[in-house]
Amino acid sequence: MKKLQTLAVFCGSSTGSNPRLAEGAEELGAAMAKKHLSLVYGGGNRGLMGIVAQSLYERGGNVIGVLPEALNRKDVRLHTVENELIIVPTMHERKAKMYSLADAFIALPGGIGTLEEILEIFTWLQLGYHQKPVAILNLAGFYDKLLDFLSYSVKQGFLKQDHLDALIVDQDIDSLLDKLEGWKPKLSDKLSP
Repeated sequence: MKKLQTLAVFCGSSTGSNPRLAEGAEELGAAMAKKHLSLVYGGGNRGLMGIVAQSLYERGGNVIGVLPEALNRKDVRLHTVENELIIVPTMHERKAKMYSLADAFIALPGGIGTLEEILEIFTWLQLGYHQKPVAILNLAGFYDKLLDFLSYSVKQGFLKQDHLDALIVDQDIDSLLDKLEGWKPKLSDKLSP
């Protein structure tokens, strides 16, 4: 894997009800600044996504927002926290652009959009469409039930154990970033028995 330089972060456009989630988002931005990692995010500077972007931006880090035209509105973009904002026509093009710009992917807590983004890029890894690390920052155990479901999918024969093992999961930001930097792909073929 090439040197880690740019992280795509998927997370909520809300802050959620647990204050630890907003704290973790701010800490991730600060940790990225220390490691000189650029951020690629969805461009709507609200909620957890806005906190990560603001935290990195305030520390002199590079922030790239990718926003579909329909969301380029004042109620979505409250203020500027990007060095570069890329406007694309659709959500599909937003994800494709984010995926192409990133060296690795992290999910913080979020709703169905966050789940869709992280599970899609994890699926692409499983199918061999990319060889970039995919991670979940499991702040306050937010993703415990999802991880239980993924383990259940292995037991039921719908997900291979080595594919699940390729998903990096950690509660500690520095540990997670270290795991991303040291990740090496070792996945079996999805379609082989």
